[in-house]
Amino acid sequence: MVTKHQIKLINSLAQKKYRQQHKLFVVEGIKGISEFINSSFKLHSLYTTKAIFDAPKERTFEITEKELRKISSLKNPNVALAIFNSPESSKPKQEGLIIALDDVRDPGNLGTIIRLCDWYGVSDLICSTTTVECYNPKVVQATMGSLTRVNVNYTDLEQFLKTSNTEVFGTFMEGENIYKQSLPEHGIVVLGNEANGISDVIESFINQKISIPRFGKIQSTESLNVANATAIVLSEFRRHTIEM
Repeated sequence: MVTKHQIKLINSLAQKKYRQQHKLFVVEGIKGISEFINSSFKLHSLYTTKAIFDAPKERTFEITEKELRKISSLKNPNVALAIFNSPESSKPKQEGLIIALDDVRDPGNLGTIIRLCDWYGVSDLICSTTTVECYNPKVVQATMGSLTRVNVNYTDLEQFLKTSNTEVFGTFMEGENIYKQSLPEHGIVVLGNEANGISDVIESFINQKISIPRFGKIQSTESLNVANATAIVLSEFRRHTIEM
């Protein structure tokens, strides 16, 4: 059974200020919850309609499907909902390939980018303080568990780039064709806001501007979705690593 106090807490975590206040966030669905339980994240409480998780009994609450619908943010809740403690982020490594996001606002885009970092072996994702929070329920849902394997850091992006000794790449419409560049194994790749791209302040720290060329005969599409652009950029950087 889920109590009124528990319902109030869970529902409050839909808002960023309460997630930060309680240092808790919500994960829904079998796959996502299983990934977090089997990671370094600390389980706060688990609410499930089926006893299928290897979780501490004192933190597990068996509930009905009706109760699950009361606490879930999904139209079609999937078996369980869990609350985890938000960890302290560790400092990013100044090596390898790093993705940096300048004011990315869409939760689905961030969730997809985290999954892409996981797929392409990028362990550190740097986010500006104005980028959507990674513990937003829509972001967590979109990562499908990849958030457990990618270190997401929120920081002053200008200061981070200013103190970095690594080559900085940025995606621009007027940049050099990415398919014709010799791309290194180590570097920081900056991707910008969905509507405005990379800000002028951050642009000043870019060493090399790269672009993904359009091949359509009618060149009317303004730009690629930032998550799609991340996929292409990561694929091309990794392809060069294989060929080195």
